[in-house]
Amino acid sequence: MTANFGGVMSITGLALDLVGVLVVAVGSLLSLARFILRGKAHFNESYRLLREDVGRAILLGLEFLIAGDIIRSVVVDPTIENILTLGMIVLIRTFLSMTLQLEVEGRWPWQRERVAAPPQHE
Repeated sequence: MTANFGGVMSITGLALDLVGVLVVAVGSLLSLARFILRGKAHFNESYRLLREDVGRAILLGLEFLIAGDIIRSVVVDPTIENILTLGMIVLIRTFLSMTLQLEVEGRWPWQRERVAAPPQHE
């Protein structure tokens, strides 16, 4: 039973990795297609939206990749070396996620979302 569980979890981790890679690849291709379809009329705005869309695809893909790493490192083969490797991977990917979110949304993950001020009535 334990061998079957480990095998299922190993496959689950690999499946999550595959989903993460697909999210980044497909999201980037869709972002590029949207950029091309927008045309050259508003290039600066289109370019900014392209960067934001690709950044979002990378952020979402990183979440799946981290989940796959956690499952394989903690559930499948929980050696001290794997746990330390997982810790380093999670730190690096968390740093990447936070800096991407800052670039895409213009705020850190712990900051509240900017809300437009209500109109002033005179």
